[in-house]
Amino acid sequence: MSGPAVAGTRAASNAQWGVLLAASAILMLTMGARQTTGLFVTPIHHSSGLGIATISFALAIGQFVWGAVQPLFGAVADRHGSVRVVWAGTLLLALGLALTPFLQSQWGLVLTLGLLTAAGAGAGSFSILIGATAARLAPERRSFAAGLINAGGSLGQFVFAPLVQAGIAAAGWATTMFGLAASSLLALPLAWALRRKPAPAAAQAPIDAANGLPLRAQLRVALRDRSYWCLHIGFFTCGVHIAFLVTHLPGEIALCGLPASVSASAIALIGLFNIAGSLSMGVLGQRYRMKWLLAAMYASRAAMIALYLVAPPTPLTFYVFAAALGFTWLATVPPTAGLVGKLFGARHLGTLFGLTLFSHQIGGFFGAWLGGVALETFGDYTWMWYADMALALLAALANLPIREQSPRLQAAPA
Repeated sequence: MSGPAVAGTRAASNAQWGVLLAASAILMLTMGARQTTGLFVTPIHHSSGLGIATISFALAIGQFVWGAVQPLFGAVADRHGSVRVVWAGTLLLALGLALTPFLQSQWGLVLTLGLLTAAGAGAGSFSILIGATAARLAPERRSFAAGLINAGGSLGQFVFAPLVQAGIAAAGWATTMFGLAASSLLALPLAWALRRKPAPAAAQAPIDAANGLPLRAQLRVALRDRSYWCLHIGFFTCGVHIAFLVTHLPGEIALCGLPASVSASAIALIGLFNIAGSLSMGVLGQRYRMKWLLAAMYASRAAMIALYLVAPPTPLTFYVFAAALGFTWLATVPPTAGLVGKLFGARHLGTLFGLTLFSHQIGGFFGAWLGGVALETFGDYTWMWYADMALALLAALANLPIREQSPRLQAAPA
């Protein structure tokens, strides 16, 4: 290969890494703000006098909205580019966080945490960021790229959880909200790396056969595909599980008589271990069938919850549970996004993966809300834990019928 060709290849590779790292950093900021909201439930409860179920309902609305906006923002980003979408979302996220201390009624929290903050975070989340990078990469590299971007969100949870808890303890929850709003604005300059650049034909990523379909036709194809609906079922149950834990794990720990610092450490450990899980799934997705990876992760969650329920309620139990759970926490995203890309190509990935995330967040609505209802009705979360185990097994079974060609067979024609 000649010198200019080598230099061009190296420049293209550097550009791809720059986009991936910028997308990962944006997700670190948006997920860092979203995944620490459970730490604010008790402080808002004491400050406003609102019940836990009422606050949980506002956060449940946020779970739903975060998912609902992603296919919409994904469609806009697929057509017009991701930069303006991320900019608009960043401003909405910052506005929602900054207004929360001033609107402490039930409907005020629905507006701020349920609508503004959630919609803003959704505009800078998985479907938009993974969709922005997928078209620049060869199909076999998309699973790894999704894992790297997803690891950024987990890093945000790991970094932000102890900082948020320390801020609440030192300066109060309202001041900490203002700090989160200010930090989210760092996504504005990072989004510039996602702008579209015309590339020479030799440097472009391979074009998928499905990429020629317009969006409406591609949606008709996807919605008639059994494998696509199996992904939705699995992701719905995943949403119930994730939202219940991120919203109510601090409450579960408080019920055991443990300090709030244990909650912050547990949430941080989930994020830390999910970095390893996300990167691992991104790499394994290039070698093994992604449906097997998803089924194994969902089944492992049922086993982990069963072990947690019979373990003594000590800080060590929660730390081990958080670490084990964290490995699969949002590590389901890379194989799910990878399967959507395998089935339908990269052109409309932001929209199609956004729809699976919408199903995830419909489940998230029920996970966040019913957790609060269970606490106020039964006095603890026992029945939610049982439901979580059953749903995790359902998710594992739902992924088995997905049609997926072996990565080895897929690579053979190339």
